[in-house]
Amino acid sequence: MFFRRERPKNPTFQERLDKLKSLGFAVAPLSGGAVRVSRGNCAVDLIESSGAVHVTNRAGILIGSEIGLLVDGGFQKFFRTPTGKTKPALAEDLKALHDFEEDLKEGLGQESYYNESLGTVSTFYLYDRVKDRDRGVPKRVWE
Repeated sequence: MFFRRERPKNPTFQERLDKLKSLGFAVAPLSGGAVRVSRGNCAVDLIESSGAVHVTNRAGILIGSEIGLLVDGGFQKFFRTPTGKTKPALAEDLKALHDFEEDLKEGLGQESYYNESLGTVSTFYLYDRVKDRDRGVPKRVWE
């Protein structure tokens, strides 16, 4: 009698989305083949590329119809959309976002990394004491 291991099954994109639906996530198609997965006020956009699921950007909080990404301003965390709308990050928002990301990774069958499991991770770090840090080379005094 020989015991064989079952071959690991690689679920399709649609099967992964169906699993997310069964876990309580809302799944809505977007233009361009992307899919918005949301639960409560948290959301993320997913795309399929060569049979794998890819996240277009980090998960965030819905502000209107846009996803606001977490920004660490040094003095406070807040959510900012691509069009510039901002919203202060409250403790319940951060907890909901962290739970959303962990449940999403579990539902998609992705690995959960230790440092990301400790708490929410900011997408951008913009400290007010470091002027023009993220805008390339700062303007020099003699210019």
